[in-house]
Amino acid sequence: MANAIDTRHYDVIVAPHITEKATLLSENNAVVFKVAEKATKPEIKAAVEALFNVKVTKVNTLTQKGKTKRWKGKPYKRSDVKKAVVTLAAGQSIDVTSGI
Repeated sequence: MANAIDTRHYDVIVAPHITEKATLLSENNAVVFKVAEKATKPEIKAAVEALFNVKVTKVNTLTQKGKTKRWKGKPYKRSDVKKAVVTLAAGQSIDVTSGI
């Protein structure tokens, strides 16, 4: 079972992050994913390569801090979100609209 997908890869990649800015990045062979808070760059690279069968050249991560909002006058804080901008090798692409 050398090609079996490890279930830990599904824990690393939470969801694709689809925004206007992420769509513009796709023109430069980059895809944006929401990832687990504790995920490291090598883990993210391994998960994307295993799940989508592509070659990853670079992984950049950022943590978006949750905003403080108010609801019915009471303040609350949105959760922090960790994102990964994954750059793919030339000629590779991922269709994030289809499920895996």
